This record gives sequence, structure tokens and C-alpha cells, in this order.
Amino acid sequence: MLVALLSAFLGGLILNLMPCVFPIISLKAFGLARQGGDPRQMRREGLAFLGGTLLAMLALAGTLIALRAGGQAVGWGFQLQSPLVVALLVLVLLGSALNLAGLFEFGLGLQRMGQTMDGKDGLLGAALTGALAVVVATPCAGPFMAGAIGFALVQPPLAALAIFAALGAGVAAPFTALSFSPALARRLPKPGVWMTTLKHALAFPMLAAAAWLLWVLAQQTGSAGLALMLGCALLLAFSCWIYGMAQRRTMSGRPARALHTVAVVGAAAIGALFAMPGGALQTPAAPVQTQASAAPVTDGPVPWSPEAVAKAQASGHAVFVDFSAEWCLTCKVNEKAVLSTAAFKSAIADTGATYMVADSTNYDARIEQAMMQLGRSGLPLYLVYPAKGGDPVILPQVLDTKTATDALRKASGKKV
Repeated sequence: MLVALLSAFLGGLILNLMPCVFPIISLKAFGLARQGGDPRQMRREGLAFLGGTLLAMLALAGTLIALRAGGQAVGWGFQLQSPLVVALLVLVLLGSALNLAGLFEFGLGLQRMGQTMDGKDGLLGAALTGALAVVVATPCAGPFMAGAIGFALVQPPLAALAIFAALGAGVAAPFTALSFSPALARRLPKPGVWMTTLKHALAFPMLAAAAWLLWVLAQQTGSAGLALMLGCALLLAFSCWIYGMAQRRTMSGRPARALHTVAVVGAAAIGALFAMPGGALQTPAAPVQTQASAAPVTDGPVPWSPEAVAKAQASGHAVFVDFSAEWCLTCKVNEKAVLSTAAFKSAIADTGATYMVADSTNYDARIEQAMMQLGRSGLPLYLVYPAKGGDPVILPQVLDTKTATDALRKASGKKV
């Protein structure tokens, strides 16, 4: 249990280096600078960020555990298998970027959503930023996380929640530690005009994160979902622009009721588009897999299924299975650095192995069930099945070419 807790904490620390979390953490770093070195306020925001991170992590973990206890085959990152959730995150990130760019004012980004009436920063915004960091961190996975999460999901609920809490504590630890550092408080520059430029610059990481999630949504729903979201993004930008004009008119003492009404109508139109029955934010039906698609090939990956694995092994072929998803950034890095290289493709061809992909971009109960049977929940997951039958070898989440080719050689009984 102690090893699992430490692994989860270290995994959370490493998540801070992942590109999915950077845009959110950068907002909190900006929040520290905005305090102008006020140690007391920095500590309060650090604790609020920690609290929001832990609450969001426990809420996600509790939902995951409850669904699995109810017989649902779901895994870590399950919320991003829902196109609706991905679409909402796109709009949240886009709205935050437009706020940072100065199109309208709503505190100072997500970390100031809880601003109080007396002008001092509220703590709700810091907690919400921590919660958002957890939500957008789930597509990323790294060392220590897979084993810890897999172990957690076969433990009693309280033990599992403790492990997920350790993961959340790891995510929040760097920023919380910085907020309690007096040396940092003394080094931070005083608030000034430079902060406006920095605020505008931080809009671009948020836009990049929104663009990435929009691409994920296009993989999940096809062109119909992409078209709908582009329309919603345009409506959101227009509504924010109108709202910004209304704010400026109000501050100058002029009436702005009509502008506020237009902004509200724009937001309502987005809600109506999301709520349409049978709308575009749904997963298209998967094509029926034929027997021919399960036949071993060497010129590219084929869809995974337990039957295809068994058939390939029965024919004397080793099988390499890539459990992946379009929203899994670690998966995409491994795909580019290892699985799409000439060395890996040559190893597949030389060993006569079958390369299969289990695509978990959208929910697939069979994929989740297969991962559960292996004691794994998070992506990526790489398996190599021996040509002569038997259980698979599980490869590291951070993959390298030598590890993959050596595993193929051993599984096939041939030299690469």
C-alpha cells in the first residue's frame, strides 16, 4: 500500500511536466506574481489550490469506483471518452483565453472566479483552477501512475480513494510548496504594467489546449461534431465580445441592457445546440469488423479484438497491441517516437508479428474490460503476446524502440 501511495504521489508530480497541465498551472503561477509577494495571500491560495485539486481528484475517483462497482467497464480518463465533456472543456478553455486576451473581464481567468466584493482575491478561483488542472491532466500518463491506479482499482473503496488522493497531492504539490516559500515571495516582482502583457501572452497556451481538445472531438464525432463546435466557438467569442462592450459601457455610466441581453442570448444558443436530441456531439457507430480485418498483416495496424489476438496466435504470429486514444498525449508521443519509426515497422515485418490498435478514444466496453483483467486502467498500455500462445508481456508506458523490438523478438522466437 505504501508503495502505491508513493507511486501515485510521484506520478502526480510528473504530471506537472505534461503539456496538458501546463496552461492551467501557468495561470496559477501568474496568480502568485499578481500577489506582489504577499506571503499570507500566497499561502491561502496555495491551500485553496490544493483543496480544489484533492476534491476534484476524489470526485473523479469516486465516480470511477462507483461505476466499476455497478458493473460498468470504465477506466482512468473515462470522462474524456464523452464528446460532450470534451466539447464543454473546449468552451471553458476558449472562454478563459478570451478573458486573458482582454476581450472581456471576469476576474483574471479561472483563478479569480471567486473574487470578492472588496477587491481582494477570493479562494474559490484558486480551488477551481486546481479542479480544472485535474480534469485536463487525465489524458496524460507517465511513470508510476499506471501501476498505482491499477492497484487502487482492485482495493476497497477507502484504500483506493487514499491512492487517488496521493495522486492529487502530487499534482498540487509544486504550486502549494511555492506558495509557502518566503524566498519566492521576496523574489517576485511587484505588480505593474508588465502583468497586462503577461496576461495576454498566457491566452495562447489556453488557445493551444482548446485547439488540441477540438482536434480530439473531431476524432470522436467526425466532421459533424467539428462543424458544430466551430459554430459554438464563434458564438462564444461573439458573446464574450458583446459582454466586454457591455462592461465598458457600464463602467462609463452608460446603459448596456441591450448588449447584456444579446450576450445572454448567445450563451443560451450554445446551450440549445448542446441539448439538441440526436445532435452532432455523439459517437458515430463503429464499423462492423470482418474476419478479414483480423488477419495478420505487416503493412500497418489492424483493429484489436480478443478474437483477432487468438486467431493470430493460433496461426503462429506474435501480437503487439497498442491500447491508445486520441486524447492520450503520452500515447501520441510514443506513437511518433517509436511506433511510427522505420525500426519498429521493420521489426514487425521481420518477426511476422501482427500490430493491433485498441482505440479507446470513445468508450468501448470490451477494451475497458480487457484492461481491467490485466489490472490496468490508464493509457497507454502496450502488450506483446507470444506466437506460441500464453499471457502477454506488459511493456513500459514510456516506450522506447529497443524495448519494443526486443519484446517482439522474444515473443516471436526470431531475431530482429
